[in-house]
Amino acid sequence: MDQLWVYDTTLRDGTQGENVNFSAEDKLNIAHRLDEFGVHYIEGGWPGSNPRDIQFFDIAKRVEFKNARLAAFGSTCKPESVPEDDTNLQAILQSDTPVVTIFGKSWILHVEQIMKNRPAENLRMINESVAYLKSQSKEVIYDAEHFFDGYKDNAEYALKTLQAAVSAGADFIVLCDTNGGTLPSEIESVTDEVRQSLVDANTADDFSIKIGIHTHNDSGLAVANSIAAINAGATMVHGTINGYGERCGNADLTSVIPIISLKMNKTCVPKENLPKLKNLSRFVSETANIVPSNNRPFVGKSAFAHKGGVHVNAIMKIPRAYEHMEPAGIGNRRRVLISDLSGKSNVEYKAKELGVKLGSNGYSSREIVTEIKHLEQQGYQFDVADGSFKILMQKFTDQFRPLFELESFRVTIEKDKDQPCSAHATIKISVGNKEEITAAEGYGPVSALDNALRKALDRFYPDLDTMRLVDFKVRVIEGREGTAAKVRVLIESRDQDHLWSTIGVSSDIIEASWQALADSFQYKLAREREIRNGQIPLPIKQSL
Repeated sequence: MDQLWVYDTTLRDGTQGENVNFSAEDKLNIAHRLDEFGVHYIEGGWPGSNPRDIQFFDIAKRVEFKNARLAAFGSTCKPESVPEDDTNLQAILQSDTPVVTIFGKSWILHVEQIMKNRPAENLRMINESVAYLKSQSKEVIYDAEHFFDGYKDNAEYALKTLQAAVSAGADFIVLCDTNGGTLPSEIESVTDEVRQSLVDANTADDFSIKIGIHTHNDSGLAVANSIAAINAGATMVHGTINGYGERCGNADLTSVIPIISLKMNKTCVPKENLPKLKNLSRFVSETANIVPSNNRPFVGKSAFAHKGGVHVNAIMKIPRAYEHMEPAGIGNRRRVLISDLSGKSNVEYKAKELGVKLGSNGYSSREIVTEIKHLEQQGYQFDVADGSFKILMQKFTDQFRPLFELESFRVTIEKDKDQPCSAHATIKISVGNKEEITAAEGYGPVSALDNALRKALDRFYPDLDTMRLVDFKVRVIEGREGTAAKVRVLIESRDQDHLWSTIGVSSDIIEASWQALADSFQYKLAREREIRNGQIPLPIKQSL
């Protein structure tokens, strides 16, 4: 059977991660994106545990999902109680979802020493809870919590807990590596043993009892463990977008899904939706207000980035020489970085990508490499500053046409004992043969410079209101000189459809900031001119 079911728990397990918080509206927006992407199940939360999840399920009742089935999560009934009277199970039913996921204890240690319960009573709780939910016409997914630890401790009892759920009619039995400490070889062998044991015990074929896998990343193996379980017969995989989750996180679906689809050639989400994966990853990151991890496999900014000259020379000829797949297949793109490790192949590739013609003044790519290596010795870092690198290459090849030039600026900072610092900038620029002098205030010296430059340029370029500075980083290059040390300033800017980075280096932080700020505006204005002149196509709006 090649169909695999993707069960997303970003909205429940993902929110248990440190610094991950979603409002009910955030969760609904993410659910819509997951549904559009084509996951089969969306676990919305635990309605019996907090008001936010109750609110989410109340809103979700009025929403029709096209591809996914919404699941409410909870636990079995409590010891010495019946499901009909259990407040947790009633809250789940009130959420009115077509799918219910409940967890129960598989590890005898938890049953006896944590819950202070009797093994037989735990089996009854599992069996009767599943049976009750099935009687309410729900699809029931049973999560066997701590299953792999429980199986290693007492395999016979761990299997009895699964059988209790199977005999009550559970639609899926999900094996959970809750502590995240199991190795792939163990996951595969235990999953295979469980599948065969359940088939034998119920005189069923392989596909009438459906097994899922739910792994945590405490050993850095959540994705590998998920794949190992699939190899052993699991047909449902649980995970979260970007691997968000408690402690070290859950299996990252942005890796699991492309591995299943493109490496294992099995069916999970529709293949035509895979190019949406990177944007989905970014959307969840932005909603969580967490900076995306550049080195995240498949969807990270650096996943298909090449720095070494030998590597770049090879991918210019045959990309698969240094890439395990075509990046566009999951919505990513190939990037070539420029640094002191670069060769002329890097420069030639990057020049073509950025639309800069080399050799127009006899300046060769090899000479540009030499200049770049010299600048990087001074502290520049062009692999993270495409905007400044394009301007630099244009200067080397006499193609740079500044849209404005600085005549002077002055920045003052004032501090009263009872008031926060205030900054004031006065700037004088020239555009062609015209000059403009403008002053502005800001929350700091860079903010004041930014505001003053915008005001000065507005007379000549009125479309700058779409441009925003979104990130500002300062790094001391060499700290031995103390406060006189050189600093590197990186600025990231964006408009409604594009993102770019610029750099400045100086022993004066204001001067370095100005360099990066000026490059950012020069890049933006030049790009607008190129779009108007048809030198680059109209931008396609995308989730950045």
